[in-house]
Amino acid sequence: MITFGQRLRTALDTYGALCVGIDPHESLLTAWGLTPSAAGARELGLRVVDAAAGRVGVVKPQVAFFEQYGSRGIAALEDVQAAARAAGLLVIADGKRGDIGSTMAGYTSAWLSPGSPLEADAVTLSPYLGPDSLIESLRTALRLGKGAFVLAATSNPEAATVQRALVDDGSADEGQRVAERVARDVGSLNIGLPGSLGSLGVVVGATVDRAAFGLTDIVLAGTPVLAPGFGAQGADPADLRTLFGYGAANVVANESRSILSAGPAGIAARVDERAARYEGSLRG
Repeated sequence: MITFGQRLRTALDTYGALCVGIDPHESLLTAWGLTPSAAGARELGLRVVDAAAGRVGVVKPQVAFFEQYGSRGIAALEDVQAAARAAGLLVIADGKRGDIGSTMAGYTSAWLSPGSPLEADAVTLSPYLGPDSLIESLRTALRLGKGAFVLAATSNPEAATVQRALVDDGSADEGQRVAERVARDVGSLNIGLPGSLGSLGVVVGATVDRAAFGLTDIVLAGTPVLAPGFGAQGADPADLRTLFGYGAANVVANESRSILSAGPAGIAARVDERAARYEGSLRG
């Protein structure tokens, strides 16, 4: 079985770091001349897929912007994700799911089971009901040849209180930052997998000081990193290597507004331009 990590490595090596976010929020739909509706979200999503295919390796639909339209929005998301996967794109469903027991198993089945209407290649997960709450879901992802990106250090300022807190549970991890504990737990599940890149990754905002969260190059070695915050949020593609050090080649750099703001007529050219900037950064 080809692992998600192997497929991601191929995508990054072939197309570079850029991941196109599919975020059909209301103002964007209006700017594109589409109605703020499930139908509008579906149309925008399919146009983004068309522009991304053959130019990047990964897209990231933001689940919330489809969920807001109820069952029709979920159906639109199903169509967009299916079209993206059929076009050869890896799909990271940005749902930030996190729960315990059978509820978490249900989320895992919905997003990662082969043949599920919402099947993606990977999903984002929140560990903040306790990192161990995700263990079975992460193992299931590996068994199915899928991936997951677990929130470690996010860019919203209010998160730092939790994510930079010290672990205090009497374990060998005591004294580590919580974000570091998350990254180490995720990385430990990648050990022994084939290929140079694990299938389980972490989310690290490109605008945060990752060292302050304990996320050193050693901690992140071999772990894919989903990095929102490039483009409109302030991080520059030219800083990719500076921001992520030896692990820069393992970064999935998400941009949404900076690309989608080009509109339906300009999105393909904008994708090409942004992708080239990441390629130049890694060569430099």
